[in-house]
Amino acid sequence: MRAIDVRDLLEQPGSSRTVHVDEPVAGLRTELADVPEDAPIEGDLTLESVSEGIYVSGRVQGRYSMRCARCLKEFTREFDLEMAELVPREAGPEDDYALASDRTLDPEPIVRDAVVLEMPFSPLCRPDCLGLCEICGGDRNLGECPGHEASDPRWAGLDALWFDDEAR
Repeated sequence: MRAIDVRDLLEQPGSSRTVHVDEPVAGLRTELADVPEDAPIEGDLTLESVSEGIYVSGRVQGRYSMRCARCLKEFTREFDLEMAELVPREAGPEDDYALASDRTLDPEPIVRDAVVLEMPFSPLCRPDCLGLCEICGGDRNLGECPGHEASDPRWAGLDALWFDDEAR
């Protein structure tokens, strides 16, 4: 994303400006979800001059490309999220964001953090996804699993044991 010149805002506390962002952001991915590099993240960000620096707020929209955590089927889902961050005039060691020395603000790290934090850790193609069979690997949603014995035969010896709660 392009850097935004905020010198005019810093010189006029209380002023604000809305900027439109519409660019792809590379490298937004987790193991099961990502934002395709050819898909732009779009939104309007309001930059407000406050005594501490620039307060960035707004909404961004885009599209996630995901793999279901249960059946591994690929699917896409739109996102629309609200974000708000303070970019201080002078960055300290604990500050996550900072203005550049030429008094420009790069919105990409702010947008990147907001989008990645909203990515689902364990995405599901649908809430009632049955997943893959752990024995044959068949997709239970499609009826590919013929059904298997419920217990593992390696534990059959334990089935012969009888535990009497009163004997304890």
